[in-house]
Amino acid sequence: METNASSDNISSNKYMVPEKQPYRTWYHFQPPQNWMNDPNGPMYYKGVYHFFYQFNPYAPTFGSYMVWGHSASYDLINWIHLNHALEPSESYDINGCYSGSITTLPGEKPIIMYTGSDSNKHQVQNLAVPKNLSDPFLREWEKHPQNPILIPPSGVEVDGFRDPTTAWKGSDGKWRVVIGAKNGDEGKALLYYSEDFVDWKLFPDPMYASENTGMFECPDFFPVYISGTKKGVDTSVNNSSVKHVLKTSYQNKQLEYYFLGDYFLDQEKFVPDADLGGPNLNLILDHGMFYASKSFFDYAKNRRILWGWSKECDTTQDDYEKGWAGLQCIPRQVWLDESGKWLMQWPIEEVEKLRDKQISIKGEKLAGGSIVEVSGITASQADVEVLFEVPEIENAEFLDESEVDPELLCSEEYASRSGTIGPFGLFALASEDQTEHTAIFFRIYKTSNRYVCLMCSDQSRSSLRENVDKSSYGTIFDIDPNQKTISLRILIDRSIIESFGEKGRICITSRVYPSLAIDKDAHLHVFNNGTQSVVISELNAWSMNKAEFVQEESIK
Repeated sequence: METNASSDNISSNKYMVPEKQPYRTWYHFQPPQNWMNDPNGPMYYKGVYHFFYQFNPYAPTFGSYMVWGHSASYDLINWIHLNHALEPSESYDINGCYSGSITTLPGEKPIIMYTGSDSNKHQVQNLAVPKNLSDPFLREWEKHPQNPILIPPSGVEVDGFRDPTTAWKGSDGKWRVVIGAKNGDEGKALLYYSEDFVDWKLFPDPMYASENTGMFECPDFFPVYISGTKKGVDTSVNNSSVKHVLKTSYQNKQLEYYFLGDYFLDQEKFVPDADLGGPNLNLILDHGMFYASKSFFDYAKNRRILWGWSKECDTTQDDYEKGWAGLQCIPRQVWLDESGKWLMQWPIEEVEKLRDKQISIKGEKLAGGSIVEVSGITASQADVEVLFEVPEIENAEFLDESEVDPELLCSEEYASRSGTIGPFGLFALASEDQTEHTAIFFRIYKTSNRYVCLMCSDQSRSSLRENVDKSSYGTIFDIDPNQKTISLRILIDRSIIESFGEKGRICITSRVYPSLAIDKDAHLHVFNNGTQSVVISELNAWSMNKAEFVQEESIK
């Protein structure tokens, strides 16, 4: 089947997914087969979105021959798979072309900075540029003759120097870039500067460093407007209208932490709000299976878009049998909440074009212990938005935060127990009798001085299969004592559930592998295990159509 890509005379065929693939997604980005991990340098160029990613073309496992996979799209949802952008070929990347980013130089000239594993398996930084700037699909790239442009500095391990960010340009005309590093168990965000993008110098002090985190993987650094607008801002903007975000993937914790703060170009300093007496919220982009994220400024729609990798949670043997491993989460628009205290994330609006049959529930009371099926949609691939009305929260049960781990509260032992206000939420990818289900739910508590809400994604009953990770993920966040409603949106796609609480304030991604709740045997329910009633103010659920993934047959 041919796709409509006539604007560039592309001949391409739809990639036919093998039959009996219950866990292969319908609308999340996946290459046709084999291993995928970190997103690299997503960008928009001449009317086309580009997505580059870490890819092993030979096996569904991370390997010694890692390349930059490359796909193109007009809408970030339907994709054309292109030839690899970068492959190991020179002494400076012969053991792998690892993660990196793309920066657009003046004159709309993209340039890749990527980490290569050289002939000694040392990590070095390299450049590549398009061969043909008039090709909006940027099919071919050539490596810079002066590679490698950076080698590990002193005080950094030779295999712990990688993942350069998109660069930004200061008011002094100099480019700057952050590169992740480690020395022992200390993680560092190293800051470099350059006048020509080829000759780079290291600033004496790292932009940020932290003990006991291991490698600072896949750092990201970008501005966000402080006004609360959802609009994004170019990476090089630095004025009184913005705050800056420093994000890092802590290797030891496998979580995406970020800091909000102020960037002082004249001092080459980033000062997190927490260092100035502001809130230290242990800010995390996503509390589940979400890692190595990368953002870019989409100047076509004035928004900042975040990609994140979701790895498999079954076994390597399972991955070989499937023939693939790794998903990308649906791209998320990201902005600073009007409070200025945290980032908000929401699936890009383009995913809504895949919505099909819709079911709605309005004003239905959920008494304690009740469960309601949302029937009439394909529950294995769905988009669900629900707004709950909650009772007066002064009746909430007491919680001593100092003695509790949110993920322990989310485990099945606690989630199945009746609380006062909650747990209430959704059973996704549930079997008919709920033997299998993933529970995404809320529970409200009062502490010694405020009210808080627990949000969880409990995978403990997600599958009857053994040898799959059934961890539960969760977090506790403050709520207004006058709060009357709590919202939840989930994207369900066969083996992934992306959950967005309170309009994107809290995000949790889960990977699940049901044995019963597959295809037409998957069900969706709303439940309330609290003693107090809650009301489904409004619920809308849509079956989701397949996105188009096509393979380019020939390069024109």
